[in-house]
Amino acid sequence: MNFRAEIDVMPLKELLDPQGKAVEHSLDKLNFNDVKDVRVGKHITIKLAAANKDEAHAQVESACKKLLANPIMEGFKFELVQE
Repeated sequence: MNFRAEIDVMPLKELLDPQGKAVEHSLDKLNFNDVKDVRVGKHITIKLAAANKDEAHAQVESACKKLLANPIMEGFKFELVQE
């Protein structure tokens, strides 16, 4: 079976996000005064083959934990779509 994983990796809420603060400050200078608390992360799309959805879920979770997200500074969530 073929799957597509849509993964979002974001800085943990407890940590300062310097990139988000820079974007927030820049938006304020451009008169987007109502924008508050910007957080910047990354979105990753992976296509994979697996015997079933549970196996695909395990593969994507393992990839996130081992490579795609830094567990000290980032959290992740993902959605699997069968193609």
